[in-house]
Amino acid sequence: MKAYSRGFKALWVGEIISEFAGAAGGIINGLLLYEITGSKEWMGALWLIYFTPSLILQSVSAPFLNHVVKEKLLKNMQLARSIAYLLPLLGYTIGNDKAAIIGLITLQCMLGLLQPIYATLSFSIIPELCKKEELVNANGLLDGTLRIMSFLAPGVTSLFLLVIPIHFIYVFSSFLFLLSYFSLARIKVPHQMKGTIWTRKFWWSELKEGYKSFFNIPVLVRLTFLSSLVQFAVGAAMVLSVPFIRSELNGQHWEYAIFAGSFPVGYAIGTLLLRKLQCTSVLMYIGLIGGGLSFSLLYLVDSVYLAWLCELFGGIMFPFFNVQSAAIFQQYAPRDRLSQLSSVRLLFLRITMPLGILFASVTILEIRHILLIIGCCIFVPGIYHLIRSLMQSEELHEIDRNIHNV
Repeated sequence: MKAYSRGFKALWVGEIISEFAGAAGGIINGLLLYEITGSKEWMGALWLIYFTPSLILQSVSAPFLNHVVKEKLLKNMQLARSIAYLLPLLGYTIGNDKAAIIGLITLQCMLGLLQPIYATLSFSIIPELCKKEELVNANGLLDGTLRIMSFLAPGVTSLFLLVIPIHFIYVFSSFLFLLSYFSLARIKVPHQMKGTIWTRKFWWSELKEGYKSFFNIPVLVRLTFLSSLVQFAVGAAMVLSVPFIRSELNGQHWEYAIFAGSFPVGYAIGTLLLRKLQCTSVLMYIGLIGGGLSFSLLYLVDSVYLAWLCELFGGIMFPFFNVQSAAIFQQYAPRDRLSQLSSVRLLFLRITMPLGILFASVTILEIRHILLIIGCCIFVPGIYHLIRSLMQSEELHEIDRNIHNV
């Protein structure tokens, strides 16, 4: 960590705190809503309230993100989230279930609107805080620690629920987002911004130019497409994980908990391994292929222990692709449009995850067959692009030079 700039360290700390607070908040949102309504339909509606405004804003906000002060907007969004997390608590303390539900809906709507912008800006600010040769390790450090936080947050929240009422955890999440605000406030980036007069014509022109720029850079399109396939599989796995362990393998609750924790543990291991290995496009595609195989291998397993190993293996392999592809994207995207192109990238990733959830929810296929299919959706394109890159040695060498530069 000593090698990184003060700004990146501030971003790293702010991201860790934010991820933990968001994961803990997500758990209690669902628990509180179910406690009030006892309805699974309301649970689904809560996620729709989150995703719908999120995707709409994501699709139209990209042009604006090239013309904002990233670190200022990042910290202000954390302050807004800190305040928003107090709304369900306010409704609960009034003693009116309707007020509590309104608070939850308002919170989910605000989170849905803020998250895509926050994720885009935090991704696009990294090249401004790190040297080119630090980008792979910096992305790996961020990605790995965020995975660990998403793994730790449910356990810690469960311990809190043993000693304090559920609604008081909103105070805890609100306080954490406030801490994240103060951490992000330490980021200082020099700016030479020109004033921009926004009109409908200018916005439309910028929107078209952003998508045109994105699709004119084949490397960005290819990596975004492959990352979207991964998100599709992740969405499907969210639906299938519990029934696969509990019904297919007759596992216990604690065995599912270990299964769910195996991937983030493997991801942390894979991130550490990546720091020791030479980063190349071959290794990147091997990571993608291995990650896809981890899904398909679940088709064959007949015990919970083998399922744990598959998840651990997938966790180890996916950072080889995710971290390097993120660094390549940051390197290839024009710096003056990085925020906008990052927003386009995130839009595709956010669309495909709900599609994966929908696919796994409505298909009539058996669970094992669905796992085989989503695995093939990843490793077959991975094999194709690996072979294609090896055959086009000039392109391979160019990408490898850029990976070594970052």
